[in-house]
Amino acid sequence: MSDNVPQMTKSTHAAVADERNADVEIYINGEFFPRAEAKISVFDSGFLVGDGIWEGIRLHHGEFAFLDRHMDRLFTGAKAIDLDIGTREEIEAALRLTVDQNGMDDHVHVRLMITRGDKKTPSQHPSNVIGGPNMVIIAEHKLADPTVATEGISLFTATVRRPGPDVLDQNLNCHSKLHEVIALIQAVGAGADEALMLDVNGAVATCNATNFFIVRRGEVWTSTGFYNLPGITRALVLETARDAGIVALEKNFSLTDVYAAEEVFVTGTFGGLTPVREVDGRTIGDGSGMGPMTARLIDLYRAAIDEDLARR
Repeated sequence: MSDNVPQMTKSTHAAVADERNADVEIYINGEFFPRAEAKISVFDSGFLVGDGIWEGIRLHHGEFAFLDRHMDRLFTGAKAIDLDIGTREEIEAALRLTVDQNGMDDHVHVRLMITRGDKKTPSQHPSNVIGGPNMVIIAEHKLADPTVATEGISLFTATVRRPGPDVLDQNLNCHSKLHEVIALIQAVGAGADEALMLDVNGAVATCNATNFFIVRRGEVWTSTGFYNLPGITRALVLETARDAGIVALEKNFSLTDVYAAEEVFVTGTFGGLTPVREVDGRTIGDGSGMGPMTARLIDLYRAAIDEDLARR
């Protein structure tokens, strides 16, 4: 890696080191390979042109949390890019086989990736695909770093905007993430942990890898959803907050609203809810990180996980 590329010091995806991950076996198209031997062809569609979809899923106490929602999003994406990925039962069986192969039960993060498949020559055209899609499943022992959740993270607003559906529909959880990577590089270069991104109209949209929320006058606000990934955790926060009588709105708001917020937090499958202590050098609240509303929403989210697992 170039010395000119800044290194990220803290992240919502930071995990406690676990030596067991050195020996995990990776699922590739029905077979398992040791970590060092798990490889995809250089002619893979995802590698060549970012042509693929993926999901990040958590395993809690032997069960995949909110699996139905993840499968709904995955198959919506597959339909949108005109890719036959088989049946839900087949994919769910592959997920179960992977965690069983690795003897996993709890504090596990699973990355499921499906691309259009290998091509006979480097190109965009789907007609050059040989055979069917490639499916890779990487399951790792990952316990979220507790210091990130207690101390919070800092954000920097990147110049890179989130595109609309006429450019790249943000409903697609696809492999084409370069705009988000560039935004993150800008943020880290500015001394922040992660990037906040605006939409094409200048309203606050989302972060480079998580969804974004603020607390204003006792209300919970997030963006309209038109310029951000429809996050599973994002949806659950909105649903559980409303069920608890908390006003939770999807609306347009600006950086001025962010700087004046009482609390700010981000959401994602891996980290759940993570407080934000600073945005663009402005201290959020008292700068201590976790606020009372964020703490309450974390409790509601954890209760929703328990309810989903019990239902299974």
